[in-house]
Amino acid sequence: MSRTPRLPSSLLRVAACTSVAALALTACGSGSGSGSTSSGSGTVKVGLITKTDTNPFFVKMKEGAEKAAKQNGAQLMTAAGKFDGDNAGQVTAIENMVAAGVKGILITPSDSKAIVPAIAKAKAKGVLVIALDTPTEPESAVDALFATDNLKAGELIGEYAKAAMKGKTAKIAALDLAPGVSVGVQRHNGFLKGFGATEKDVACAQDTGGDQAKGQTAMENCLQKNPDINLVYTINEPAALGAYTALKAKGREKDVLIVSVDGGCTGTQAVKDGKIAATSQQYPLKMASEGVNAVVTYAKDGKKASGYTDTGVTLITDKAQTGVTSKDTAFGLENCWG
Repeated sequence: MSRTPRLPSSLLRVAACTSVAALALTACGSGSGSGSTSSGSGTVKVGLITKTDTNPFFVKMKEGAEKAAKQNGAQLMTAAGKFDGDNAGQVTAIENMVAAGVKGILITPSDSKAIVPAIAKAKAKGVLVIALDTPTEPESAVDALFATDNLKAGELIGEYAKAAMKGKTAKIAALDLAPGVSVGVQRHNGFLKGFGATEKDVACAQDTGGDQAKGQTAMENCLQKNPDINLVYTINEPAALGAYTALKAKGREKDVLIVSVDGGCTGTQAVKDGKIAATSQQYPLKMASEGVNAVVTYAKDGKKASGYTDTGVTLITDKAQTGVTSKDTAFGLENCWG
């Protein structure tokens, strides 16, 4: 295993906090963690790289990592892209974290394929790399994956939507993520599978980047293309709330079914308020905390996490449908992104 030069901790912190081209990289949390570490300082360093630092999903993921790092006496370094899809920024973050002496990196890949060469370089230097939420392509490019089964998450809301439509012919709008992002593809395909539909049944498909404003624009475009849309699948709840805003402006909010994925606290509240019919709740805090624990274990005894760990998904709705297992929003709000 190669090692970085043994620099004073103050210099490492300065290096870690230096702004880079596309990301902000910061170090936080410290303790007296035992075991080997790339920096030789005695404290295990863990890196967390998310797609953005503004999406509530990734904010919660960071909270989980910070809590686990504190509990383990580890030091957490974090980075986030300027936008969802910022692969160049994530590559820079990996390089900076390896140089700063992290023992492991947790990453939600913005581009599942393009990030692979940078991950390979980090692994070649003895760094454990774990993907969170979004698998790489191939999945074997990382040591392990801690994530929701996104295909299943899509299937759950597809099955729910099919039951809730009660035999009506569906005119579907799909508000997706972005091309080439595996999590978006899996949720979309899962929804169609759960509903028993194909791409031919999608009246309008638009990419939103998971953004609320873009979700609203996408829904406006779909309504212009096909005013009779009566079912909306969205990649996440910000996109769903954008769709709801567009539908409300047209007086259509009560006769169009919206289903989504993520189960954040704001999104679950939107289900309770009747803006979204149902959502598949996932657990990013759990993903991150288990990831940090895995890196610390690796630092202490050399045991590497491997394979896929399913961190769970639950359908949340207050309008349960026969034959579709779900929990109500009371459960959802108590467990949102736990």
